[in-house]
Amino acid sequence: MTIKSVTALPLALPLLPGSSRPNFAGRLLDEARMILVRVETADGVVGWGETFSHLAWQPAHAALREVVGPLAVGREEGDIAALSLELQRILHLFGRSGAMLYALSGLEIALWDIAGKRAGKPITELLGGARRRTLPAYASLPRYGDPATVARYAAEAAARGYGSVKLHEIGEPQVAAARAAVGPEVALMMDTNCPWTVDQALAVAEQVRGQKLLWLEEPVWPPEDRDGLAAVRAKAGIAIAAGENAASPEECIAMMAAGAVDYIQPSVTKIGGIGAWMRVAREAEARGIGVMPHCPYFGAGFVATLHMVAALKGESLVEAMYYDLAASPFAAWIQPQRGSFTLPEGPGLGCEPDPEVLRRYAAG
Repeated sequence: MTIKSVTALPLALPLLPGSSRPNFAGRLLDEARMILVRVETADGVVGWGETFSHLAWQPAHAALREVVGPLAVGREEGDIAALSLELQRILHLFGRSGAMLYALSGLEIALWDIAGKRAGKPITELLGGARRRTLPAYASLPRYGDPATVARYAAEAAARGYGSVKLHEIGEPQVAAARAAVGPEVALMMDTNCPWTVDQALAVAEQVRGQKLLWLEEPVWPPEDRDGLAAVRAKAGIAIAAGENAASPEECIAMMAAGAVDYIQPSVTKIGGIGAWMRVAREAEARGIGVMPHCPYFGAGFVATLHMVAALKGESLVEAMYYDLAASPFAAWIQPQRGSFTLPEGPGLGCEPDPEVLRRYAAG
């Protein structure tokens, strides 16, 4: 059937008082932003997707509303890979990454939801079948800077049942404070968001090596410097993770081929959707490289990630942003229980957004 409509639904979800708060460009925020994508076919089947957006949601919203959505309307929805490739070819002049690709990713996820509903099967079954239904999570803490605050929230996350905690810090004092707070049994990761040269990254790696990190994430600027990342991996003595800023499966594959990562981190709402993400994951499996998805979202993209992780041969940890939301359209599925998520079992994504949340927290 053909696509009848594509709608972008931006939301602003408030945080509960006392919650850990997201930090964007030095500003602490009181809400989490997201954009859901609603796709309806001519015969009335509705699928849900999600674009990458966070605070800078306007460009992705405009790309979906003004460009990607209108291009998709009237096209056949059955061959997802062919439609995705067609739209990427049409739009490549406007860039192979960023808002346009985020919008395409949201559309693609929604089409998988529709495909599952038509087949009467969960997305996981369309990907070869679920190998597990309980998915271990890690708490992904925002950057605090203050070691005492880092220790407080790391200890809180461990007490809630997380067996792994990721810090977004760039200094040894913060990592040491977290390690002291959670003890030796909880895995710690350090996501630095691409701040350093190779030499600077190696200097910090030497400082934190004693804290027994599971991985050091994105230590090199620019993020596409895979040779620099490979140099850090060769000498750091800590496993390296990266890939969330890759704009295509080809970039992730080139990163793996360069020996730059122990863990690859494709992001389904950024890289082109489920088909692109699974291509990276299958390549990683063939190379013996771990897959640790980048999924700091609260909607259909997060639920899609659960389906993809469940279909992998090896175990992955699912990233859970450490915020307490007052409301969420997929509340039952984005809240871990004692450090784990449960895979939805219905057709497609296996769950529908709460219409009251969509109405109440709509953002213009």
